Amino acid sequence: MAKIEQGNGVDLRGSPEKLTDNGKGSSYGSDQEVNGNVPGEKEVDKYGFSGGAQQHSSAEEIPTDVLRQRESKWLEMLNSWDKWMAKKHKKVKERCQKGIPPSLRGRAWLYLTGGKVKREQNQRKFQELDSQPGDPKWVDIIERDLHRQFPFHEMFEARGGHGQQDLFRVLKAYTLHRPEEGYCQAQAPIAAVLLMHMPAEDAFWVLVQICEKYLPGYYSSGLEAIQLDGEILYALLRRVSPVAHRHLKKHKLEPVLYMTEWFMCAFSRTLPWASVLRVWDMFLCEGVKILFRVGLVLLKCTLGSQEKLKASQGLYETMELLRAIQPQYLREGFLVQEIIELGVSEKDIEKEHFAQLRRWKETHGDLHCKSPPRMHGAKAIITAEPPSRQDLKQRPTIIVHSPLATQTDGEREQDAKESAKTNKGKQKKTTLPPVETVNPYLSPSDPSPLLKHMTVQGSKESLSSAEHDTYL
Repeated sequence: MAKIEQGNGVDLRGSPEKLTDNGKGSSYGSDQEVNGNVPGEKEVDKYGFSGGAQQHSSAEEIPTDVLRQRESKWLEMLNSWDKWMAKKHKKVKERCQKGIPPSLRGRAWLYLTGGKVKREQNQRKFQELDSQPGDPKWVDIIERDLHRQFPFHEMFEARGGHGQQDLFRVLKAYTLHRPEEGYCQAQAPIAAVLLMHMPAEDAFWVLVQICEKYLPGYYSSGLEAIQLDGEILYALLRRVSPVAHRHLKKHKLEPVLYMTEWFMCAFSRTLPWASVLRVWDMFLCEGVKILFRVGLVLLKCTLGSQEKLKASQGLYETMELLRAIQPQYLREGFLVQEIIELGVSEKDIEKEHFAQLRRWKETHGDLHCKSPPRMHGAKAIITAEPPSRQDLKQRPTIIVHSPLATQTDGEREQDAKESAKTNKGKQKKTTLPPVETVNPYLSPSDPSPLLKHMTVQGSKESLSSAEHDTYL
């Protein structure tokens, strides 16, 4: 999981599917293919997957009336976010544990991470970064990674499609925002998950917050931060599951071998999708302790008894067991309950962090990468950087002005009378329908007269579809 070398991956430099034009590629194939809808494709599930391991996740069904109630409560919280975080943070945490409503998940993540405040305080910053060409070294590596990110998801399955273009823009912008860090392969699935729930600019700022506040140092060269957290996980396992700890120690299985992808990708490539979303809801609210709890639960359930260890008598067998964890331990309901009940706190993690840091200095010397201190969740972030009410103010991305909004009652009555007179006059006149002549030299840009009614109908459908926009 270290920085990708130039020679790794599939080289797209010779293919027409380059995305270096500020992330705005040209059209590749049909409109359906560019949008990720390939003719003849399989049906997608409710998360947008048409195949792969994520498609076969058994999600818990929430009754519609319960979902509507949760949406109403979340809208109330988001409208007074600073007050809720200051006085009722425990209630916010409980609602994140129950699961954020899908229609509001993107907006909630933006507020939980502080990405909304960052965006408001740095207006036009993303656009500036997006307009720059980027470092050719990182651009080339990012391009070769795009097709690997959730290839069975409708948003990313089309080469050069809008999903891959946005993913390229977000990752390239981060390399310009933090040139000393550049790009790490594990950032790509993080950014992809965010793009499934929010626009590119919002995804960029949430990615910045995750890299700088939640997981500082994870994506820097040398991967020292992830190695330290691996040792913390191993030490905590001694208390949570002594049997699993002894087994890993006996076979000298280093934590970095099994937990690197878990933590760096925030379990987005490990769990069924329903479980991924629930883990992320809690992770972005409570911080990295959720990742530690998930890792400890998986190790305990897989290696926590002598009966379970019969199938893993050596290092290789143990690694295979951890690569293919049994589905019952990954199910949404079981996993979330285990995470909530596991008694590992921020204090436990910080205490062990200082102990492991002391040992690291004794064996390796000082850390080469000086990362900022880790923030343990949304409460710590908003406390450290109190936002203004203006920064938290919600602004709709689509504003529709009604032509009747500026009219007075008298003007409306006058319009109604004139309309009635016009209709009455039309009824008295009987005219033959005009003979329609089609101009053979009609400009290609003009819609055919025979298709005008179809264009109008299409525009009405587009307007109605805006009602489902979750970013308003």
